[in-house]
Parts: sequence; structure tokens; C-alpha cells
Amino acid sequence: MDQPTVGILHPGSMGAAVAACAAANAAAVLWCGTGRSTASATCTVQFGLTPVAELDELLDRSDIVISLCPPTAAEDLARDVGAHHFAGVYVEANAINPVRAQRIAALLAPAATVVDGGVVGSPPVGGKRPTLYLSGPSVATARVEALFAGTAVQTAVLGTEVGKASALKLSYASFQKASRVLVALAVGMAREHGVDQELIEVALRRTDSYLSEPQYVAKTAARAWRWGPELEEAADALVSAGLPPEMLRTAAFTLARWNDAKDDTELTLTDALDRLAQQ
Repeated sequence: MDQPTVGILHPGSMGAAVAACAAANAAAVLWCGTGRSTASATCTVQFGLTPVAELDELLDRSDIVISLCPPTAAEDLARDVGAHHFAGVYVEANAINPVRAQRIAALLAPAATVVDGGVVGSPPVGGKRPTLYLSGPSVATARVEALFAGTAVQTAVLGTEVGKASALKLSYASFQKASRVLVALAVGMAREHGVDQELIEVALRRTDSYLSEPQYVAKTAARAWRWGPELEEAADALVSAGLPPEMLRTAAFTLARWNDAKDDTELTLTDALDRLAQQ
């Protein structure tokens, strides 16, 4: 099969680096500089992407288009592409929720074939090897896999249903990003009382990620009746330190869904998640 021409919308640090990897198996990788920032232009020069003057030209020349932009812009960008009746493979690789991914697929159908994508990991530079998770029609996902074969971007297909890749990306991001914010709050509270170094020493004794211990969710549920009030106390301490308490108050509110599981040592992970999902 001939090498495809690829268009990247709108390349920042992640998009430009991913597009550069695609260049290894593409005839050309195009980007449109209209309305883009100086920083975006610098990224594309660094990675050797080919500039075109207008979005029309990029879409007319591209067999595969990859969308990597801020989540808020994803649908507007897809509408612009849809207005030009793009008929190739559209890789929706933004950090958006599954419903939005499905909406974009419907928006671009039937002309374009949409592949849902989610990048987990850092930009593929300096030895970093992120994974691009894919879901969607098998012929289209195979073309995207071939595009990144032998490059620093690893690919993994999750199935044919648009939304699966987005779900995995956001499931991981919800932990990874929120946990970083929790670190800031915890260290901020400790610093207010002069015990921030001691807090770090306590944390260094345990390096495992809680996300790798899903079985502990059931124990969390059984202890929620006392963990919730503890987090409310911590939220009050954040207020005293001039820090925002809303994240901990929301966590306490979430724990309250498990109040009827008090000290239930027989609770399973499935039971705990089922209770958490009850409205």
C-alpha cells in the first residue's frame, strides 16, 4: 500500500511530536498555520512538518487526519473538518469523554471514518514511548497502527466501538491528574504547619500507586463512614491555610455513598463499585 499523506490538527508539543513519528511511514505530514500561535509554529519547525496555507488544502491532500488539540476545541474543529466533507480517516485523539467522541463520529459520518484515540504518556521525545490507544472500525485502526509501526508511539487497539479509547484515557487521567492536585493540597497544608519535609519522608516509605490496587476499593468503602468526616476536617484545615477545600469536600461527599457499608469486611470490589454508582 502507498504511504498515506497525514494532516495534524493543531500541533502543540504532543501533536507535533506524534506527527513527527508518523512521518516515518507517511508520504508527508502536513499542518495548517492559519490562526496558530508562534509556539505551535516553532514546534512544527522543530519536528520538520510541512506547512500548508489553508485547512482546505490540508484536508484535500490528507488520507489520514489526526486531531490533537485542547479538549474544548475538539468538536468545533471536527465541525470545520466536516464542513469540508473530508472523506479519509479522522483520528479523534483528544482527551474528551466517550459521548463527545461518538458525537464527533456521527458529525463526520458518512464521509469520514472516525477512529477514537487516546494518548497515554509523555510526548515521544528523549526516549519517551507513549501509547496511542485506538478504537473504531478495524480497517481504519489497522491503517493508524501501520502509520506508527516501528516508531516511538506504541499503539493498542481496544475494539471496534468508538468511545473505548477515550474512556481509557479519561479513566487514567482522572486519577493521574487529580492525584497531582491532591499532592499540591497535601504539601500546602503541611507547609502551613512546618511539617512538609516530614510529610514527604512519610510518603517516600510507600512508592506504589493506589491505582494498581483496585482491590483496596472495597476496604475504602467499608471505612468511608469515618474517612468522610476525616476529609471534611482536612478541608477545614485547607481553608485555614488559604487553600481551596472543594476537592476534599467532594471526595467526602463521594465517600458518603458508602456509609451503609460501615465495617463490612465481606464487601467485594464489584459490590463497592455497584454501590458507588447508585443514584
